[in-house]
Amino acid sequence: MVKIAFGSIGDSFSVGSLKAYLAEFIATLLFVFAGVGSAIAYGKLTSDAALDPPGLVAIAVAHALALFVGVAIAANISGGHLNPAVTFGLAIGGNITILTGLFYWSVPTHGVASGMNAVGGVVMEIVITFALVYTVYATAADPKKGSLGIIAPIAIGFIVGANILAAGPFSGGSMNPARSFGPAVVSGNFADNWIYWVGPLVGGGLAGLIYGDVFIGSYSAAPASEDYA
Repeated sequence: MVKIAFGSIGDSFSVGSLKAYLAEFIATLLFVFAGVGSAIAYGKLTSDAALDPPGLVAIAVAHALALFVGVAIAANISGGHLNPAVTFGLAIGGNITILTGLFYWSVPTHGVASGMNAVGGVVMEIVITFALVYTVYATAADPKKGSLGIIAPIAIGFIVGANILAAGPFSGGSMNPARSFGPAVVSGNFADNWIYWVGPLVGGGLAGLIYGDVFIGSYSAAPASEDYA
């Protein structure tokens, strides 16, 4: 069965943990900057025209490349989560303590499309975040990953890009509470922001339960600084 560990203050404030928090903050900042920047750049180049297929592809590719780099630069220090939903999913599977996971949530505008209600947006975010965290488990957290771990940052970046292509026109394709919360703070617009917390956390948690319990079977609590990539 999956083992969920709460952790201790001492472990969560060790030198290794503090370095991990800093690495996560820097990598997440770079990812959010590139992701949000690509959307802003598109608006600038098109005089804020409606998002068209080429624009969607460009934004998806920007997110995929930025996440690939972000995971790669943080992997050896913090595991390269860059996403509260990924951290939550790994905590559910016993790969990181709950307390340390909370400190990983370094929170640095998405919106559902017209014609899609909030419930539909939540379901969409659950599905695509499940796909993301499931990929993280399969390529980075699974102890049997072997040489597959080498391509983990690429696989994680690719699934994010693919999910944005599929869900971008509907829910925005967030999969990441930090990615949605940052722009909401800057703009002061928190309309429907809860969707991008509930959906990704539920999807990430489900992936953690299924892959961690059904496929891996059992875990022992892992230290905060363990390398999952």
